Amino acid sequence: METYLNIGLIITSVALIASVILQSKGAGLGGLTGADTGSVFTARRGIEKTLFYVTIALAVLFFALAILELVLYH
Repeated sequence: METYLNIGLIITSVALIASVILQSKGAGLGGLTGADTGSVFTARRGIEKTLFYVTIALAVLFFALAILELVLYH
C-alpha cells in the first residue's frame, strides 16, 4: 500500500508541475520566470478555465495524499 501511495504522489506531483507550467501566460522562458510581458488581465475561458480547475483538483489530491501518507506511515 505504501508503494502505491508513493507512486500516486509522484504522478500527482509531476502532473501538478506540468499544469502550473502550462498556465504560464508569457511566451518563451520569460513568462516562466515571471518576467513582465506587458499583457493585460483577461478572463479565463475554454481550455484555460479547464486547466485552472484541473490544477486546483491536482493540488487538493496531492495535499490529501501527502496527509494520508503522513497519518498512515509516520
